[in-house]
Amino acid sequence: MAADKIIATWKKGNFLPIYWLEGDEPYFIDKVINYAEHHILKEEEAAFNLSIFYGRDANWADIVNACKRYPMFAEKQVVLLKEAQHLKDIAKLESYINTPLTSTIFVVGYKGKIDGRTKFAQTIKAKGEVLSTKKMNDNDLSFWANNIVTQLGLTITQKALMLLIEHIGNDLSRIENELEKLSVNLKTSKNITEDAIEQFIGISKKYNSFELQKALGRKDFTKAMQIIDYFEKNKDDEPIQRVLATLYSFFSKVYSTFSIGTTDKKTIATTLGIPAFFVDEYIQASHNYGYQGVEKNLLLLYECNLKSVGINNASSDSAALMKELIVKMMNNI
Repeated sequence: MAADKIIATWKKGNFLPIYWLEGDEPYFIDKVINYAEHHILKEEEAAFNLSIFYGRDANWADIVNACKRYPMFAEKQVVLLKEAQHLKDIAKLESYINTPLTSTIFVVGYKGKIDGRTKFAQTIKAKGEVLSTKKMNDNDLSFWANNIVTQLGLTITQKALMLLIEHIGNDLSRIENELEKLSVNLKTSKNITEDAIEQFIGISKKYNSFELQKALGRKDFTKAMQIIDYFEKNKDDEPIQRVLATLYSFFSKVYSTFSIGTTDKKTIATTLGIPAFFVDEYIQASHNYGYQGVEKNLLLLYECNLKSVGINNASSDSAALMKELIVKMMNNI
């Protein structure tokens, strides 16, 4: 069950005794845990009926004892186990999970995944509601961020959205925080533009990885070098590993265009997981570099990434590495 669906059932007053939240995306785990902590019980009920444990400091027996208590002056009690991946002897919770109290709502946040082959995992699956999270791909990330914008009563341009995501990556909590910051700072305006991103978040609309990607796709050497010069002066804004990851993702998708077998923009956009608005940039890059050129660029990016962490390279100058990369890519060296 998805995080929003779990919360929706809670809002209706429907509760199960066990909720197991796990996976690689902490945002959704934290979201459900946070709601359970602050909204299931009324304030006066929480004083007697809310127990919070942290895996690194907790003892499994204390958690079980808390779960076995009956609520005081309330129909339900809530027991939260945060950072459960750090709990020693976590499998010893199995006896309680197998026969839980219906008056206890036990919510476990486990950042990572337990081995699904174990008896403990099978018991959780049989007796509890399991939320399994994973990192979002680029397409899902855009859709999710757009939903947050809508929930805030705002709109956002495609370029502003891509600029935000490209800069932050798939850190969902930070994306949400930045969008909430924008909703406060925009005041009367309801539309998030590239100018707003630059003004309130500090991401340059002219000099960023997204614009570098476009310049490389067009083989605009001058623009690409201007952007690298900006990166050199603002190293904290665009660390080389993030830039290389963006470019590798771009050229990987350009590489995929050769095997799609159609010129239909909607099909290409769906296959690549990008907004249709950006398809022309990928097609242009495929024409400018050709199959072998794109393949070569992916290899150059891989080699540059190794050099950026000191492998086969005596220098740690990120700007010099990027300039060398651009010269080689555009001249097919």
